[in-house]
Amino acid sequence: MSRPFNFSAGPATIAPEVLQQAASEMLDWHGSGMGVMEMSHRGKEFISIYEQAQADLRELLAVPKNFQILFMQGGGLAENAIVPLNLSRGGKADFVLTGSWSQKSLKEARKYCQAHVAATDEAHGFTQLPASADWQLSADASYVHICSNETIHGVEFHELPDLKALGSSAPLVVDFSSQVASRPVDWSRVGLAFGGAQKNIGPAGLTLVIVREDLLGHALPACPSAFDYKTVADNQSMFNTPPTFAIYMAGLIFQWLKKLGGVPAIEARNIAKAELLYSYIDSSQLYLNKVDPVCRSRMNVPFFLRDESRNEAFLAGAKTAGLLQLKGHKSVGGMRASLYNAMPIEGVQTLVSYMQEFERTQS
Repeated sequence: MSRPFNFSAGPATIAPEVLQQAASEMLDWHGSGMGVMEMSHRGKEFISIYEQAQADLRELLAVPKNFQILFMQGGGLAENAIVPLNLSRGGKADFVLTGSWSQKSLKEARKYCQAHVAATDEAHGFTQLPASADWQLSADASYVHICSNETIHGVEFHELPDLKALGSSAPLVVDFSSQVASRPVDWSRVGLAFGGAQKNIGPAGLTLVIVREDLLGHALPACPSAFDYKTVADNQSMFNTPPTFAIYMAGLIFQWLKKLGGVPAIEARNIAKAELLYSYIDSSQLYLNKVDPVCRSRMNVPFFLRDESRNEAFLAGAKTAGLLQLKGHKSVGGMRASLYNAMPIEGVQTLVSYMQEFERTQS
């Protein structure tokens, strides 16, 4: 019996091959007599898992040598505090508001620094990206923050902004929680990128931070030691006990991605999935996506039924058809299909077929 297709925005679907491998190794990892959850994080067995995961991620994302890869905890919400604690130096930081998650980042940063709104699309309901030429960047900003993909509003930067071209020397901070490993990263434009793992990288618990080395060592005195990026880097992400099982699972997913052909191959798959769903929505008389096509997310596709009295019937029928977690975020309503790396094209084809049949029976 085939598994249902899980369109959850996170924690999200994981490739069955990865789950099967983890299950087969649950009681005994490679003859060690222990499961990964039972291992000492300082033992040779787990150190080998950690080092392989680090190496594979660096290869997959083409992370330059002058960037540190940190495995932390707390998710993107914790990083909204940890970033200003490490980078703001108590001064000013610029924020580009493109949806709910960048708004949360701004609100949290205000506790630690002067958080300045450089641009916002709130007036349009976060359905567009503010034109970079109109950004009001601060001359003295310690960093500029963007969320490269807004999971709730379905808006995505398809190209990272070039701050130097905009006249800013500040490092770009990117919340790439729901975009990581789905497309290449232009590291020449990035100072720091962070993201929770529970969308494209595995189960909840692991937070990725990829930070340029010159940005280390500037934490505010109030920054907890476990959140000081330099301390974490100096201790190979083991200043405190890391989320060992989540790192192991991420490592399995990195290996799965490499077998598929790496990030370029998965990006091509993601483009095909998104185009299939958006194409049908745009041709439909029942469904509507409100996001400007030039910045529509490949990862999270929000859509609405033009007659919202049919929402519950749509969701009930979807569940019966083996299509799970399609209800939109409570703050915006409607529907949302998350098409992360592990969602196969067959899942999107099944969803489109169901949507077509539902539209036919409602007309």
